[in-house]
Amino acid sequence: MAIISLKELNRMRTSPELNKEESINLFNELLEYINNADWFTIGIMAPSSEIALLNLRDMEGKFDWHKMEVAEYPEEEGPVFLKANQLNRTIYIRVEYGLGTGILLSCQHNGEDSNADTFGPFPLGFFNAKY
Repeated sequence: MAIISLKELNRMRTSPELNKEESINLFNELLEYINNADWFTIGIMAPSSEIALLNLRDMEGKFDWHKMEVAEYPEEEGPVFLKANQLNRTIYIRVEYGLGTGILLSCQHNGEDSNADTFGPFPLGFFNAKY
């Protein structure tokens, strides 16, 4: 079954495998929200801190964001949840079991009357691809 819209991703607990056409379509749909956002929060569910950080660095490069700094690393190894705030450039990583894998992106708005739009989970590596 093809994934044809961002809304379909929002119902998933872990990222699906996407073919190139699905990825391009989802990325183009996502760009409309990204272009209307003021700043972003990112959640990455990954098998390790290193993989999570690599995916965040891919996003920083793709969207020309300032590099964010890790404020908190987990003391133990294991699957992680990385939470990054692009506005204040901070990253927190904690070990968390029972999660799927993938990237969540929340498009934030400065106005009080605007809600964040959250999308994903996108597959790990999604923002490394050349679209």
